[in-house]
Amino acid sequence: MKINLFKRKAKQRTHEGAPAAALTDAQRLRRSVLAAMLWEDEFYEDGETISARIVALASKLDPEFVAMLAIEARTKMNLRHVPLLLLTVLAKTGAGREKLVANTVTAVVQRADEIAELVAIYWRNGKKPLPAQFKKGLAAAFGKFDAYQLAKYDRPGPVRLRDVLFLTHAKPKAEAEAETWRKLAENELDSPDTWEVALSAGADKRETFERLLKDGKLGYLALLRNLRGMAEAGVEEALIKRAILERKGAGRVLPFRFVAAAKAAPRFEPEIDQAMLASLGQAPKLKGKSLVIIDVSGSMYHGAVSKRSDMNRALAACALGAIARELCEKPFVYATAGSDATRVHQTKQVPARRGMALVDAIYGMCKPLGGGGIFLNQVMRYLEPKHRDVDRVIVITDEQDCGIGDDNPLKAPAFGKRNYLINVASFRNGVGYGPWVHLDGFSEAVLAYIAEYEKPLD
Repeated sequence: MKINLFKRKAKQRTHEGAPAAALTDAQRLRRSVLAAMLWEDEFYEDGETISARIVALASKLDPEFVAMLAIEARTKMNLRHVPLLLLTVLAKTGAGREKLVANTVTAVVQRADEIAELVAIYWRNGKKPLPAQFKKGLAAAFGKFDAYQLAKYDRPGPVRLRDVLFLTHAKPKAEAEAETWRKLAENELDSPDTWEVALSAGADKRETFERLLKDGKLGYLALLRNLRGMAEAGVEEALIKRAILERKGAGRVLPFRFVAAAKAAPRFEPEIDQAMLASLGQAPKLKGKSLVIIDVSGSMYHGAVSKRSDMNRALAACALGAIARELCEKPFVYATAGSDATRVHQTKQVPARRGMALVDAIYGMCKPLGGGGIFLNQVMRYLEPKHRDVDRVIVITDEQDCGIGDDNPLKAPAFGKRNYLINVASFRNGVGYGPWVHLDGFSEAVLAYIAEYEKPLD
């Protein structure tokens, strides 16, 4: 058998068959992590495939990079479970790195229930000893939470907080902390004053929510998720509206949560709209002309972001588009899709609306524009003569381009002074590299990055 032959590298393709960018392992890991809800299926790939790719790539890369990515995913992109998966890989690959594993575990854990969840993910394929630095990080994480937080998130499951406390031999730093941990270990913590505890004990729904709203004890995500239930229970509307507008704890709520809340409880849409846009009014504008292009192809609409949500990536992209419109001094917003049969794009400018009205306008353009895949090359060639002097182009997409031959997406003209491609999915291959500044994720942090990126150097 002759072996002295050149080996041809397999060409990378999107799931739709277009040529895809050649990525480094670090780039592959970032695109798989920063828009992923762990073990949740997407249109082209199932959750198990995505999580397996994350583990395989993270295992090959420098532990320092994996540690930074885990912290970024949790603290900037507000993802919860994917960073924990990265920590389980880091526990193995970071062995011997002085304090790297311990410090990263402590930094990533932002909510008390993540302590037990992290151990459960580490044991998902069978119980095994926890590495020493892993245990040190978990032990230090206990010190970030008070008695109320520990009681609130000490939820039933195969792994409880008290189990991890025993496993890590956490050492309290003060008498008060020692007493709190003793009560946790002996199941003696006072029941937290939450809506779940009150309602499970048979309390009146209206009275419970009104009391928690008056006392400022209802978290913002819980507020958004319970709007319809509170309205049906007759909770005083003035209390609900005030809590929405105060935005207490809204910093970690992903943009599409606002859209979901408005669709679930349309009577509160004006307040939700105002809350979603309020902080943006204080943010500095991106100067000049901005071309914002949102992918409304069919793949963006199929499959919820999470099993517990009816929100898809199209709505996540529309929410980002509405936020981008607020951050731009002079925005031009377009939606694009096309026909898979004729392989021709359709791209139209979106009406000059704001907030939820803009989200609805963009979201409704899928079928009118053909519902097929995105054709980035065609789109950019179509828009270039209309916007030759644009300061920036921002494309929000899942990157599953359909262009082949002359429509090769890798040759799409990037005619803006700056060109950004925001990917809201975790698929294996994509197109937005080369002349594009590529960003992954459906948090508003991707837009904050653009503002930071364009700041003049001192």
